[in-house]
Amino acid sequence: MKKTYKIEVDCANCANKMEETTKKTAGVKDAVVNFMAQKLIVEFEDGANEAEVMKAVVINCKKVDDDLEIEL
Repeated sequence: MKKTYKIEVDCANCANKMEETTKKTAGVKDAVVNFMAQKLIVEFEDGANEAEVMKAVVINCKKVDDDLEIEL
């Protein structure tokens, strides 16, 4: 399943780092951060708990940019 989330990220470099961090999060099959559109697209692994995975994604991405805003 794929879901799109609105994000607020300040720079393209941070967006790239967040994309890589999200891809490494357990339960995430693939992820894309579109800096220009300010969107995070997450494809979840089969059977993954979306809410739990996104909590981990937010925690991991805030390590890259502590000002990050993600609308869940």
